Amino acid sequence: MNNKVTICEGTEIGSGLPLCIIAGPCVIEEYSITLKIAKTLKDITTRLGLPFIFKASYDKANRTSISSFRGPGIDEGLEILNSIKKEVGVPVTSDIHLMEEAEKASKVLDLIQIPAFLCRQTDFILAAARTGKPVNIKKGQFLAPWDMANVIKKAESTGNKNLLITERGASFGYNNLVSDMRSIPIMQKTGCPVVFDATHSVQLPGGQGDSSGGNREFAPVLARAAVAAGADAVFMEIHPDPDKALCDGPNSLRLDDAEKIIAQLAMIRDIVIK
Repeated sequence: MNNKVTICEGTEIGSGLPLCIIAGPCVIEEYSITLKIAKTLKDITTRLGLPFIFKASYDKANRTSISSFRGPGIDEGLEILNSIKKEVGVPVTSDIHLMEEAEKASKVLDLIQIPAFLCRQTDFILAAARTGKPVNIKKGQFLAPWDMANVIKKAESTGNKNLLITERGASFGYNNLVSDMRSIPIMQKTGCPVVFDATHSVQLPGGQGDSSGGNREFAPVLARAAVAAGADAVFMEIHPDPDKALCDGPNSLRLDDAEKIIAQLAMIRDIVIK
């Protein structure tokens, strides 16, 4: 199946194409850190000849605790993402959490992300798809991969065919996730390219009581397996100092390790698509 989606001019994701990297910090922190991550990842992916989409959330509305850092909010956050988009020359993505955010976010974002917990919300999916922008729908931890066919049909009912599906693990008991690589070819049967979220797949949801834990050392392992299984893109949260990150530090990868990890994934992808 020839599954391809155009995010913007020069950035395509899909069957037979080089691996796309979607990466950045979990949440927008101060501008200097966010810009540093974007520039470094852009340099790495340019050297490796890979398409790159910068990701950072302007608002993490699904944090474990009421006291958790959520980000700068939609107005300031979109302004920051727009500045990075222009200064670094990269397409940008972020997640939305409310229907009314869709249109405003679409003015800046090249790719709209639907959080996993909201993937069954019909009106929310329709609002995002109706913007006409490409939409990345993360599979809920509570869904089987074949259940995403109905989610995609909802989005496609708007006429929008530029859709991605992201695998991010399935709930396995309490505070734990497991990744089933069979889900990648299963979800590709919808006609959509499939992204593998390497860092959220090693998250331990709520595992630290008032915040989520994670096992970042396993993220590259799962990413390699996912690319070997045919994933068209890999999503990774990356930070200069994950232990000091304001969100998802335990499962985020170190910026200094990014080039080695991405280069390995690119080599595996080359083998898969030859």
